[in-house]
Amino acid sequence: MSAGPAVGPLLALVLGALAVVAAALARLGRIGLGRDIVVVSVRAAVQLAAVSALIAAVLRDAGYTAAFVAGMVVIAVVTAGRRITGGLRAGAWTTALPIVAGVAPVLALLLASRLVPLRTVSVLPIAGIFIGGAMSATGLTGRRALDELATRRGEYEGGLALGLTPRDAAMEVCRPAAALALFPVLDQTRTVGLVTLPGAFVGVLLGGADPAQAGATQLLVLIGLLAIEVVAVLITLELVAAGVLTRARPDGSVRHSRRRWRPRSRAGR
Repeated sequence: MSAGPAVGPLLALVLGALAVVAAALARLGRIGLGRDIVVVSVRAAVQLAAVSALIAAVLRDAGYTAAFVAGMVVIAVVTAGRRITGGLRAGAWTTALPIVAGVAPVLALLLASRLVPLRTVSVLPIAGIFIGGAMSATGLTGRRALDELATRRGEYEGGLALGLTPRDAAMEVCRPAAALALFPVLDQTRTVGLVTLPGAFVGVLLGGADPAQAGATQLLVLIGLLAIEVVAVLITLELVAAGVLTRARPDGSVRHSRRRWRPRSRAGR
C-alpha cells in the first residue's frame, strides 16, 4: 500500500478547501494576504504537477539533473532578488553570490565524502533543500537589512558623524535584524525529532531505509543548512552595506550614502 495520498478528486477537493479557508481567514484578519494565499496554492499545484511529470526523465540522466539544479539556482536568485529589491534591477542578480557561495561548498563536501551518494535520486532532493534554504536566508536578510536602514536612518547618519565608514555604519544598524533570518533553521534544528519529523527524515524512511539512516540524513541536511544560511546571511549583509543591494523607491529612503559624513565649514554655510 502506498504511503502517499491518493491522487484524484478527493485530494483536489481537500487542497482547495484548505487554501480557501486559509485565504478567508487571512482576509477576515485583515492581514492582506488572502489573494496571495490562493495564488501561491494554485501555483504550487501547477509547478508540482509539471515537476512530477518531468522528474522521472530528469533523474535518468546526470546531465539533465545538473541542468535542473542550475534552473533551481536561477529561480532562487530571481525570487530572492525580487524580494529584496522590489524588482529585477541590476543589483538583484548579485543574490546569486550568497546563494551559490553557501550551497556549492557544502554540497561538494557531502558528495566528495560520499556521505551523499553520487546518484541523481540522492543529489537532486538534497540540492533542492539547500538551495531553498539559501534563498530564504538571503531574501530575509536583505529585506530586513534594508528595512532597518530605512527606519533607523538617523542612527546610520549618526554613525557616519562619529567617523564610521558607510559600510561599518550600515552594519551597526542592520546586523542584529539580519540575524533573525537564521531563526527558522535554528528552531528547526533545535526541535528536530521533538516537534517535527522533517522532510528528509520522512522521505528516507519512506524509501525503505532504517530509522538510523533516516536520522543521519536529516542531521546532514540540518547542519548543512546551518552552514549554508550563515554564509548566505553574512554575504548578503556585505552586499547591502556596500550599497549593491538597494530597494527601488522614489524617495530613495533605503539608500545609504557611500560618502563619509563631514561637517560643513562655517565659510560654506
